[in-house]
Amino acid sequence: MKFLLNKLSDIDAVAQKFVDNMGNRNIFAFYGEMGAGKTTFIKALCKTLGVAETITSPTFAIINEYNKEDGDPIYHFDFYRIKNIEEAYDFGYEDYFYSGHLCFIEWPELVEPLLPESVVKVQIVVMDNGGRSIIVD
Repeated sequence: MKFLLNKLSDIDAVAQKFVDNMGNRNIFAFYGEMGAGKTTFIKALCKTLGVAETITSPTFAIINEYNKEDGDPIYHFDFYRIKNIEEAYDFGYEDYFYSGHLCFIEWPELVEPLLPESVVKVQIVVMDNGGRSIIVD
């Protein structure tokens, strides 16, 4: 599946299409170079899912928790700053990944051996025109 985001003003519509196609999948790993828009797209997804609180990058905290309208949590990870995979064990990644709740993961390359088989890989590619191609595996 592929979504095209030609301009930032279209992000809410693209996020809605993405959410409409999530099905019952709950672990999403976002790949893309620095500045590709991983955090920006995850913010739009959370907004579409009814998160009312401020959505920020968990770069230093590693994980942020938000609540959807129905009260269910969304876990947002950013593994960019971890030094080794043991750090993921230290904060109990399993409790989150296997909770049945939505998990949005930035920089999953750093913890790939820990990702569940059911993970949905999402590649965000910067296009020549400055837009983004969002490819769902």
